[in-house]
Amino acid sequence: MPLVNAKEMMLKAKEGHYAVGAFNINNLEWTKAILLAAEESKSPVMLGVSEGANKYMTGYKVVADMVKAMVETLKITVPVALHLDHGTYEGAKAALAAGYTSVMFDGSHYPFAENVEKTVEIVNLAKTYNASVEAEVGSIGGEEDGVVGLGEFADPEECHKIASLGIDMLAAGIGNIHGVYPANWPGLNFDVLEQIKEKCPGMPLVLHGGTGIPEDMIKEAISLGVCKINVNTECQLAFAAATRKYIEEGKDQVKKGFDPRKLLAPGTEAIKELVKEKMAIFGSVGKAE
Repeated sequence: MPLVNAKEMMLKAKEGHYAVGAFNINNLEWTKAILLAAEESKSPVMLGVSEGANKYMTGYKVVADMVKAMVETLKITVPVALHLDHGTYEGAKAALAAGYTSVMFDGSHYPFAENVEKTVEIVNLAKTYNASVEAEVGSIGGEEDGVVGLGEFADPEECHKIASLGIDMLAAGIGNIHGVYPANWPGLNFDVLEQIKEKCPGMPLVLHGGTGIPEDMIKEAISLGVCKINVNTECQLAFAAATRKYIEEGKDQVKKGFDPRKLLAPGTEAIKELVKEKMAIFGSVGKAE
């Protein structure tokens, strides 16, 4: 089926009390693994692409064309949204023009009034492409592609204002961070999440930094309106561990084990299995049937 925007999958997730996984892609292998995991799990899925990953894969159009062709060739039947992750103002416009069906405009580092102004512009532009929009209030902790967030808690009043601008999903900082969580991490702040939910009734909420958050916290977040959970670092770690094991066991030295199609296969399979596990935790398995 053709790529879709994320609006309908978000609303269905909210109504059904589950979350859709947004898994970042970094190359062809990652894309294939995630799409196959979604198809086998009969789960809707979002393919997240950071601006750095777009640059690495030589541009928005290359990524969009690759994903569209892969969905067609693999005969993927579940809903798939191609989503720009933590997009800049210019990046969001470029992604929409290239065929992305969903964009996150991350204006959290701007003064609030400017975040509002730019979000409105991106929302209006996205409508012309029939694309969905995610906005952010209160930066997410950690670093992703050079974007550093201090991890402040989102202001529920500011969330309410951003949610009223016509966006389809809202990312709000509740103590979550990108990357691996430190041992002294205090956990998600559900009091803040509860306040945001009350101020933004009906708005699908987004949890960034899904790697390493305990399952019980994930499920509580979903019960409080989280409908989209981002996962990237955990896939990277799984891919690296499986690739390292293949090389340490000397399999790259056997016959043509150095062929990248063989060398990258264990890591690709590891991502696929991890994504299926996450979909089960998020509750999205079977929701595309």
